[in-house]
Amino acid sequence: MAKLNQIIAVEKGIKSKSHQDLTAIQHGLHKPALLAGISRTYQPKDEEGEQLPPESTRVQVKSEDVLRETAATLTRLFDVTATKDWANCEARADITVEGRVLIAAVPVSYLLFLEKQLADINAFVRKLPVLDAAESWVQDPSTDSWKTEPVRTLRTKKVPRNHVKAEATEKHPAQVEVYYEDVPVGYWTTVKFSGALPARRVNELLGRIEKVQQAVKFAREEANGIDVTDQRVGDAVFGYLFG
Repeated sequence: MAKLNQIIAVEKGIKSKSHQDLTAIQHGLHKPALLAGISRTYQPKDEEGEQLPPESTRVQVKSEDVLRETAATLTRLFDVTATKDWANCEARADITVEGRVLIAAVPVSYLLFLEKQLADINAFVRKLPVLDAAESWVQDPSTDSWKTEPVRTLRTKKVPRNHVKAEATEKHPAQVEVYYEDVPVGYWTTVKFSGALPARRVNELLGRIEKVQQAVKFAREEANGIDVTDQRVGDAVFGYLFG
């Protein structure tokens, strides 16, 4: 008795071979000359006339033969697919994470769905914004976000100053150069806020997701390990279709 995972393993190859065989089998139907045959003989008008040999062309492709070969090729595909689908109705396994059953008796089709969804969730979490590691962050209940400790910085203002390069004389005015001096005028107190997540939290989420992903794969392998009962549906279908 075969296992479900063995049937799944051969199904793809059978599909491919069936497609190739059908293409070859049905190729002749598109060439009218292969479906046509002829037989003719020649009789002169009198005994003195020229004698010609008979001519004949055999029919090389018969539609009924093509139908039989098509049915034979597809019957194997129908039977293997039916065996897989019938078994999938029975194949179930528990998803167990850290010794606890997360979901019990999950069908294979849903396990496959979960695998795809968890891969998408994993990719989503990996792209979550992370708090700047250069800052020190604490949770702020009032804003439900993260904030830094207050940082006080000096605010300055440029004030013009005069620098006398040369004193005035009777003949020349004073030479004065204007420059600007930064003068403290106040203080900024800055607190940064962020809605991003600590790297620790993102890593924790990824760890959980990966545990469930692994559990789902184990469950799928377990479910696919059940024995299958061969289904024989192809003969019934083609017996009616082409019978």
